[in-house]
Amino acid sequence: MKVVSGGETAALHGLSLERQELLCSLIALAVKLGLVVVAGISLARLTSAYQERMERQGELAAVLELEQTKLLKARERFDQLFMLEGEQRLIREQSQWIAPNRLRVVWSNPEQARPSP
Repeated sequence: MKVVSGGETAALHGLSLERQELLCSLIALAVKLGLVVVAGISLARLTSAYQERMERQGELAAVLELEQTKLLKARERFDQLFMLEGEQRLIREQSQWIAPNRLRVVWSNPEQARPSP
């Protein structure tokens, strides 16, 4: 058996504490580095998802603008048909839809066709 003096015991105990502190510091450093890596990866994923959403939003905005233009034209057309002489305008437009070499037949009420005495 080896007898260890009090000074040697204190030195060994101090060395053991330094190793424990070094080990704890290394563990803390590894955890911090792991968190930094996880945060970096998450940030990269969020950035790519944000870019995709912005591109999709741009596409949707373009489609919305086209549909609003169509709606505006349809409203104007609807308003034109219900204005004064809208019926005549509709009839003139439909006359272009008659197939070539066809006769257009217009039925009228005989009472309206006769002049009043």
